[in-house]
Amino acid sequence: MSPQELKSELEAAQDASADIALLKSALAVESVTGNETGFARFLDQELSKLGLTTGREEFLEGRENVWAEQVGEPGQNLMIVGHTDTVHVRGWAEHWGEDARSNPFAGTEHDGFIWGRGASDLKGGICAAIAGLRLLQAAGYAPKQTLTFAFIGDEESGEPGTGVSAGAKHLVQQVTAGEIAKPDFAVYVEPTNLDVYTAQIGFFIAEITIKGKTAYFGTPEHGVDALKATHQLLSQIWQHEADLAASPAHDLVGPPSILVTHLGCGGFIAVPGEGNLSLIRKLRPGEDLDEAVAAFEASLDVEALPEGISISIDYPAGRDHPKGGSPVEIARDNPQALLLRECVQQFRPEAGNIAGAPFWSEMPFLTNQIGCPAIYFAPGDIAVAHTFEERIDIEDYLAAVRSFALFIARYCGVRSKNEHPTRRTS
Repeated sequence: MSPQELKSELEAAQDASADIALLKSALAVESVTGNETGFARFLDQELSKLGLTTGREEFLEGRENVWAEQVGEPGQNLMIVGHTDTVHVRGWAEHWGEDARSNPFAGTEHDGFIWGRGASDLKGGICAAIAGLRLLQAAGYAPKQTLTFAFIGDEESGEPGTGVSAGAKHLVQQVTAGEIAKPDFAVYVEPTNLDVYTAQIGFFIAEITIKGKTAYFGTPEHGVDALKATHQLLSQIWQHEADLAASPAHDLVGPPSILVTHLGCGGFIAVPGEGNLSLIRKLRPGEDLDEAVAAFEASLDVEALPEGISISIDYPAGRDHPKGGSPVEIARDNPQALLLRECVQQFRPEAGNIAGAPFWSEMPFLTNQIGCPAIYFAPGDIAVAHTFEERIDIEDYLAAVRSFALFIARYCGVRSKNEHPTRRTS
């Protein structure tokens, strides 16, 4: 059977209303970071309906990952990965007021989009992949080689005490221990507007505390001004920013950068005794995170600060690295990435472009910690993620369902769905 013949069969077999209903059902399950378990159990049910062997396990107390597997003939194992958590919805209803989109969990259809928290980031990608397997089955086929799904919590930041990729770390432990089969290639379903991302940025966040000594405004000579010292540090940080901007850029994700995101200092009619600032450093693929941290700290001329000033630096956002998240890139001519591009372009000739992620997600856990080449691919636009405008284009979503079905078929090969797959015992 040719790819073109399979394409036609998939188009004929797709039930768009069922695919949309799946996404709306997923959006109805609130899964703000820390509360992923309900959605993990929803996915367990959906994957079980497709005949996969499923499993769930706590990665932290009361918070579950879910995975599913259809074991096939010896050969390649394709893994589809995504995070189950979303950011919060505080302010959503107030923003929309009487508008039909005021319920972030309703999956409201409006203007050719489905609106709701997680529609783009990234329940649209999860549902497109699951619906892709369902579509393949509806066309009369099943993967010949092994297909694995792994959906993990704790990817998003923003909720106290969460957002350190605890779910991804647990997945790595399970693969390393042989509890989940090691994949040969992985697709992480972050939104890419149906392009194929083979590279992503890295990052670290630094929080700096500047301590001096407060004093009454009429006798400032008794104090040590933390605000002036903070100004000196900002000048040094911005010089470091300029140096980074002048360094080589990466053609898919741009140049490295540094951005001050918060500044606080001072009190009431007194010499400011303490200041604080936060910043985020973007790394391009090829940069080493330890070296980037060292270069940043070296750019701060602490010895030049006034006597009596002390500073401390904290790195609160460790992910796959204790101080942040690593940049990563696989070969852009990776055969599986090119195969996925080809599959997408069967349905959307203008999409499937090889590009880079302007965000950080959990690809390094796959590429660096379990040695599995991985890419990002899914419908949805990262630009509307985390906002009150979060939505997904319905036609893009349906095209992604077909693209996943075709890619699974071409990567894993297909057999008649009447030939029952091997099931692993849990």
